Amino acid sequence: MTEEKNESPINWIKILFGTTLALCALSLALIAINLRPLAIWANYQSACIEKESSKAPIEWAVRKCNGRSKVYQVK
Repeated sequence: MTEEKNESPINWIKILFGTTLALCALSLALIAINLRPLAIWANYQSACIEKESSKAPIEWAVRKCNGRSKVYQVK
């Protein structure tokens, strides 16, 4: 009597593809987490420039928000 085996062979291509896809997703998640402080700073800069540009030109508002207003003072 011969017994038939119904075992399916392991598809290494699908395993490799799935692992690669998971690593890519993890990498993108880590990049997004690491960019969060930059997004907070950018929002602060936008709010600061909006507030300061009502008093002075945008160029001066940007310098002031970047902490360089003393460097560019005209005497």
